[in-house]
Formats: sequence, structure tokens, C-alpha cells
Amino acid sequence: MATAGIDTRHARSCRSRGGGGRCNCAPTYQAHVYDQRSGKRIRKTFPSKAAAKTWRQDALVALRTGKLTATRKLTVRQAGEQWLADAERGVITNRSGDRYKPSAIRAYRQSLRLRILDDLGERQFAQITRGDLQRLVDRLVADGLAPSTVQCSLLPLRAMYKRAISLDELTVNPTSGLRLPAIRGGRDRIVTPAQATALIDALPTAHDRALWGTALYGGLRRGELLALRWEDVDIAEAQIRVSRSWDVAEGCDVGPKSAVGRRTVPIASRLKALLAAHRLAAPRDGHVFGTTGTGVAGIRHVTKRADDAWQAAGLERITLHEARHTYASLMIAAGVNAKALSSYMGHANISITLDRYGHLMPGNEAEAATLLDAYLDRASA
Repeated sequence: MATAGIDTRHARSCRSRGGGGRCNCAPTYQAHVYDQRSGKRIRKTFPSKAAAKTWRQDALVALRTGKLTATRKLTVRQAGEQWLADAERGVITNRSGDRYKPSAIRAYRQSLRLRILDDLGERQFAQITRGDLQRLVDRLVADGLAPSTVQCSLLPLRAMYKRAISLDELTVNPTSGLRLPAIRGGRDRIVTPAQATALIDALPTAHDRALWGTALYGGLRRGELLALRWEDVDIAEAQIRVSRSWDVAEGCDVGPKSAVGRRTVPIASRLKALLAAHRLAAPRDGHVFGTTGTGVAGIRHVTKRADDAWQAAGLERITLHEARHTYASLMIAAGVNAKALSSYMGHANISITLDRYGHLMPGNEAEAATLLDAYLDRASA
């Protein structure tokens, strides 16, 4: 007896096909429901009629509550291409609600090309399971990739599945609950105030001394340094207004890393002197550190010039990223509170500052014990 929404499917050799005889195979049962929102029918095949009926009843309830919808049969490759195109057009935004920076889109495209698509590119996007991704992670680890590289490789997939769920195209995110390798890298190098002074003094030009001084005493990121304009620098008021970054590959200004990347950074006296000296020899408008050195080759040239000067002076080199970490350590040592530092650094929230630099902040075990003893003595008096 036929049941609504369930079709009996016989083997090709079965005598019952075409109504010519009794069934001599083990038939399967295909249940189906109609999704009005997508205009598509959802089908699933089961070995027993009871299982098909149970799935169909559950599916009808899931359709009414919005927990089930027909999915497009895109491969992971096709889904990735579509996501990247939408991100480039600004249809998809990042966690802060801002457009993805070109550098982030390039990194996602590279991760997909190098580590995802060879294994999963031709698989259906909607049918990827957590087990599939865990096996991929295990293979990347076995290949010797660094834990941070493994985690970054999954970022485009996380974004793609998050988007699919927000559009009600999927109900399960296979990137959730994965066991990923722990990142236990060493901390970046931080120099002392005396070392920072020596590094800056060893540089050959006012331009280079101001650039590295702004990194060490202002904490600006590399892209923010390259995009900095003189109109953003108020030497009289001792403030730098950070409002843009520079995309080295694209060769143009872009928005800051996040919404809180737009910020005002105080100019210390040492940095004020470096910027003032540079301004005497530089144009009064345009980029503070010039536009000719903002490409990939230009950055390498600036870094090599500094490396050569430090090697000649017998000093250990520092990177722009390590200079930013040094700025944080100097501010903490000077007594600047974590909330203010988080603002000056352009961190999305204070927890990032605490996680990254909490080990530098005052309040070690001995000090904490002293404070507790003092409180207990006062309370007992």
C-alpha cells in the first residue's frame, strides 16, 4: 500500500518493476518533503519503510520551524569561490561588521588553494562532516605544519559555514568541536628603553629614525605606519590619529584592521622630537613616511637598511611587529592601565590586551600576597 511522501524503489532486475510480477529484491524507501521557501524537494533514502516514515515526520516539523531547508548542491570549491566573491563585493562582512580587507581575502584564498581544495574541493559543501575536517586537520599536523598554520587554514571554512548557517542553508556547522593543535610559540622579542634608544640612534636618516620611533613609542602596525599622513599627526597637541592602513600588495590605503583600529595615540616627547626632525626634511603633506617605500620591495629596502645599520653598530635587530610589542611593554612599565593601552593599541577588546601582555603587568605573586596581607591586617584591626 502506497504511503504519501514515500516511494518504494526496486532493483532494476526486480520482477515487480512495471507491474509484471512479485517483488524478488530488497527494496529501499525514498521519503520526500517539499520546501516552499526554496521551491525544492528534499529527499532521503532508507532501507526500511518505518525509518522513511519517521524521517519524513521529523522533516515536516523541521520545515515548519525553519530548522530544515533544501541546500544548493555546491562543491566546496564553488562555495569558496562564491564566498570570496561576496566578500570582495562587501556583501559579507567580518565580525566587526566591516568589509574584509584585501589582505584577509588574499589569505583566505591562499589557504583554500594550498590546503583545502586538493582534499575537499570536489566534495559537496553541504555534506562535509566534522569527521572529514578532523581527518584533514590530522593530515596537516602529520605533514609537519605549525599549529598556527593549521588553525589559520580552517579560517575560510569557518567563515563559509557560518555564512551558510546564517542564511538557513545549513543547520550544523562541521567546523565546531574540532580538536586542533595547541599554539605554544615563544613570546616576541621586547627591548628595554636603553636598547630602543640605541636602535633608533644607529639609524642613518631622520626618516628611518622617525619610522622606527613611531613603531617603538607609538605602537602602530606596519600598514598603519605606511598609511600615516602628516594631516594625522598633530605635533603641537602630541597626538597621532590612526584612521587607515596600507595594503602592500594592492598599493593603496584601506580601512584599519577593525573598527577600534581608528584611534588616537599620544606622542611622547622622544617621539615628538623624532617626528619634528623628520618633518624638517620631508614634505609637509602626503604620507609621513613617503609613498615610494610602501610596496613590498620598499618595505624590504627599509628593513634591510635598518638591519645593516644595526649590524654595523653591533646591535641585535628588531622587527616592526616586535617594536609594537615593545611599545606595549614600555607603556605597562610606565603604569598605563590595561584599558587605556587596549585603546592605544587598537585591540578589539581588552581581553586581547590582557591575554597578550598580562604577563608584563604589575601584580605578581609577591605583590598580590602583600596586598592581601595589608587588607587582612586592616580588616582585623
